[in-house]
Amino acid sequence: MTSSNAEWLPERPAGDEHVPVEEQARQQGVRPLASADELVVPGMFESDEELDEFLADLYASRRAGMA
Repeated sequence: MTSSNAEWLPERPAGDEHVPVEEQARQQGVRPLASADELVVPGMFESDEELDEFLADLYASRRAGMA
């Protein structure tokens, strides 16, 4: 059985025009990041240990997907 991402795409209703992603971003006021620092959320983790646990779980889940 062959699978592709196309199988997961919703069908557009007839008459819907394709709007390029750049135009959608402009309409929504989305702008590129100037720096990765914009993604920082102070206080996201209460301690270094909590961050370490999160990262260990993240890495484990990624490795599990490779099996």
